[in-house]
Amino acid sequence: MRLGILTGGGDCPGLNNVIRAVLFQAIKKYGDEVLGYLYGWKGPINNLIKPLTLLDAEGIFNQGGTIIKSSRTNPYKVEGGQQKVMDNLKLNKIDALIAIGGEDTCGVADKLVKDFKAPIICVPKTIDNDLNATDQTFGFDTSISIVCDALDRLHTTARSHDRVLVLEVMGRHAGWIATMGGIAGAADYILVPEYDFDIDKVAEAIKIRKKEAGYAIVVVAEGAKFANEEILKDQEKDAFGHVKLGGIGDRLAKAIEAKTGFETRSTTLGHIQRGGSPTAYDRVLGTRYGLKAVDLAHEKKFGRMVSLQGNKIVDVDVRDAVGTLKTVDKELYAQTKVFFGDEIKQKVKA
Repeated sequence: MRLGILTGGGDCPGLNNVIRAVLFQAIKKYGDEVLGYLYGWKGPINNLIKPLTLLDAEGIFNQGGTIIKSSRTNPYKVEGGQQKVMDNLKLNKIDALIAIGGEDTCGVADKLVKDFKAPIICVPKTIDNDLNATDQTFGFDTSISIVCDALDRLHTTARSHDRVLVLEVMGRHAGWIATMGGIAGAADYILVPEYDFDIDKVAEAIKIRKKEAGYAIVVVAEGAKFANEEILKDQEKDAFGHVKLGGIGDRLAKAIEAKTGFETRSTTLGHIQRGGSPTAYDRVLGTRYGLKAVDLAHEKKFGRMVSLQGNKIVDVDVRDAVGTLKTVDKELYAQTKVFFGDEIKQKVKA
C-alpha cells in the first residue's frame, strides 16, 4: 500500500511516537510506502508532501512536536478545499490516509469519509483529553505531569511569601488537565469550564485556607468562566470557529485580591504544557495507536478511529468520537470538593 499521514491541530508530546510506529509497522511488517503530508490538512490541500523512511524515525522517540509539522487548516473553510484534498490523494496514489488529531481534525476526516468515501483512518490526539470514544489521548499524561511539576514549584513560593497563586492551564471546553493536574499538585481550588464559578464562594474558601496554612493555590482551566459572564461575540476565532482563549488567570487573580485583600499573583503555563519530551506512558500509548492504525488501513476499515478501551487498543466509528466532547466526570469533580467545596461551605456556615 501507499500510506499518507498527517498531524493536525495543536502539537502535543507523543505525535512523533505515532509517526515512528506507523513507519515501522508499514515498512517492516507490510512493505508499504509512506508519505507525510506537511502542516496538517494544508498538506493535502496544497500537495505539500514528503516521502518518509525508517531513517526519519531515527531519534524521534523522545522528541515532542511533530516532524511533519501541523496547522489548524480546515479544508471546509478553504474554497474547494475538500475537493483539493481528494484530488491530491488520488494524484499521489494514496491507498489510505492516517489523520492524527483531535475533534477538528477527526471531524474533517469524518466529513470526507461521508462526502467522498475517503480512505481515512483516525488517531485520537488532543492534549485536553476531551475526545469521546477513547479512554485517554496521548499527550495528556505529559501535560498533567508538567502542571504537577509547576504546582510543586509554586507551592514553595506561595508558602514563602504567604501569597495566593493562580495557575492557568489548558482546557477550552473540558477541565481534565486542571482537575487531574490540580489533584496531583495539591491545589486548594480547581476551576473548570464545565461549571461556572461563584467568585464569592472561591474567595471565602481561600480565606479559610489562608488562615489555616498562610497561603493558597488555585488552578483554573483557560475556558472556565465567572458565573453569569457573557461571551463577547467579537472575540477572535480560529479556522474551526473556536474563540481564542487566555487571560482568565489574570482576571481571577485580580478578583481574588479585590475580594480578600490578599496579595495574589497568576502564572499561565500556556504552550509549555504541550512541549518537550513525552512521558513513558504517552510514548507507549502513541506507539500502540500507530501500530493499530496501519493494521486498520490494511483491513480497509476506513472511517474508523483507534481507541483505548481499558488496556486494549480497539477501533471505533470516528463519528462516535466527534459528536460530543468528553467532559470531566461529575463524580470525579465532586470528589475533589473535599479540598475546596462542600466541606469548606459547611465550615463557613459554622
